[in-house]
Amino acid sequence: MKALTRPKSLTEIVAESLRDWVISGDMDLGSQLSEARIAQDLSVSRTPVREAINRLEMEGLLTVEPQRGTFVFSLEPDELAKLCDARLSLESAALGFAMQVDAPRLADRLSACVEQMSRARASDDVPLYLRLDSEFHQILMDCSDNRFLNDAYQTIAQKMAALRNRLGRHPDHMAKSYREHQEICDAIARGDEATAQSILRAHIGRKEGSYWEMAIKD
Repeated sequence: MKALTRPKSLTEIVAESLRDWVISGDMDLGSQLSEARIAQDLSVSRTPVREAINRLEMEGLLTVEPQRGTFVFSLEPDELAKLCDARLSLESAALGFAMQVDAPRLADRLSACVEQMSRARASDDVPLYLRLDSEFHQILMDCSDNRFLNDAYQTIAQKMAALRNRLGRHPDHMAKSYREHQEICDAIARGDEATAQSILRAHIGRKEGSYWEMAIKD
């Protein structure tokens, strides 16, 4: 028996649009939103816009300040450093668990992702490459076989995707990032967790004075 597909509510449609605008970089970090403008652009009333804003505030992508308005999230350099620390803790643990659970499966999935990244770079498809970048790191969570770890990761994953999309215009960062993805994948394929963890630490641990910092300043 085929399951019925529930149509999306207006709130879900608006939330998806806002989420895409924030993550893609169409909205600048720290910029103020206009409920009226969003409602007009999406041809909806303000009610689903307000409800969507509440959802994205819970996701950490928007900040609602009483008497001031609604703003896209922003980070100070010290907050970026703490975000990187949290991400490293979660991804490092996921990598270790994933290699314990099924290292060949992890290697195969990461290798397939890197192959797609290679094709995206060859065709100069930056948006696709950046989506695959996010997917690469999500694979660590998926293969860790730990839904609680994954749940914790989702609280920062969209912020990281939003920052990552703001780095697409920095080709040096992209080239270094791509090389490190390849090196992590190769180390895992060899069963060399120590090297994979070391590369992952260098890959994620870019904080002050880095391209990550440039992303929050632009």
